[in-house]
Amino acid sequence: MSGLFISAAHKSSGKTVVTLGLARALKNRKLTVQTYKKGPDYIDPMWLTAASHATCFNLDFHTMGHSEIKDVYAQHNQHAEISLIEGNKGLYDGVDLKGGDSNAAMARLLGLPVLLVIDTRGMTRGIVPLILGYQAFDPAIDIAGVLLNQVGGPRHQQKLISALEHYTDVPVLGSIGRHSEMQICERHLGLIPANEISDVHKKIDDVATIIEHDVDLNRVIETAHLISPSKIMPRLPISIRKPDIRIAVPRDKAFGFYYPDDITAFLNAGAELVFFDSLKDPQLPVCDGLFIGGGFPEMHMQELHNNQYLRQDIFQKLQNGMPAYAECGGLMYLSQSLTWQNKTYDMVGFVPGDTVMHDKPIGRGYVKISETGDGLWQHTNALIPAHEFHYASLQNISSDMTYAYDVIRGHGIDGHHDGLILNNLTAGFIHQRSTRSHHWVQQFTDFVRLKISI
Repeated sequence: MSGLFISAAHKSSGKTVVTLGLARALKNRKLTVQTYKKGPDYIDPMWLTAASHATCFNLDFHTMGHSEIKDVYAQHNQHAEISLIEGNKGLYDGVDLKGGDSNAAMARLLGLPVLLVIDTRGMTRGIVPLILGYQAFDPAIDIAGVLLNQVGGPRHQQKLISALEHYTDVPVLGSIGRHSEMQICERHLGLIPANEISDVHKKIDDVATIIEHDVDLNRVIETAHLISPSKIMPRLPISIRKPDIRIAVPRDKAFGFYYPDDITAFLNAGAELVFFDSLKDPQLPVCDGLFIGGGFPEMHMQELHNNQYLRQDIFQKLQNGMPAYAECGGLMYLSQSLTWQNKTYDMVGFVPGDTVMHDKPIGRGYVKISETGDGLWQHTNALIPAHEFHYASLQNISSDMTYAYDVIRGHGIDGHHDGLILNNLTAGFIHQRSTRSHHWVQQFTDFVRLKISI
């Protein structure tokens, strides 16, 4: 087994595209590849999952303790021949001034060498103080190689490599040119999710072809093997109980933001997940509860509107008391209407407010919430770490609504509250994650059992 942490000097350096290209290129060499994404991200893991043909898992200091991070890494790394962790932002970036939540801290925690992806546009000899500075800033971090990205041509490449070879001891493992195939369209939350791309595997294959040509894969593999076998932790067992309830979950182009850990937590909690298509299916599948995660309903709001039968079915089941939990895009879908780019469409209409999309984020980043005591199920008395990233706001909502959470840090629905309570529904903008310290999935499934037993 081997591992490699892929980071950059700053965000938008192309590390996601490079990482998914590496994953597919290594997969093409018949290697078993396991991918991870640092931080609270849904979109990049979709691409990395498609590229490696294996589920990508998130590793996040905000929602996970150090031991849980190491155990999750070990659990899924057990049968992989090579593991790739894609960082978020730059190598030393993070909220903590001392870098305790940085990519470098994650690489150090897992004992992994770092491969830096450097966007070289507008840069030649200046790459040297950048690399030397990154080495000197934390000598404990093993910057084992550099991938030059966005290289302008042979002359540009030679200047970069010559400077690095003369002044540093960091090897160049690849020089990637400015290829149109390396571009993946973006929107307000980042890359367009892989579940919305019809030819996603062709796109990944095109990127992998460039990586195979421009990157020395043999040296990448050798560099990854620098991880010591002593740092590999034993695999943890997964206990899945026999299901006794059914939870309906939309998984389609509009809704796809689900943590793999949460999916496993549902199985462990004895829930059978029944997936449906919110754009096409005329009614919910037979189920005891409903979970609607995040996504991009605004990109598909006309199709969601046109599926009137499903909207009516969901409204009626919520009205009749079906237990449900909705996050971000799910809240938007359950509201009365959705407005974006001067167009408005009716949604399910169960939440008595209107969703409006804005040009800038309303809530973005890590959040902390506490329980109000009015929630439908109780989690913990401690602060709950979570995250949000939404350009939407819920408007025309009454001031006397009941909420499950007070927002200690973040925005939520109104800057102070999140987790709107309506009948047996809890809906908000904040994304929660089932971890060792926060068992929201178990609490929700227990609530579903309680309601269906009455």
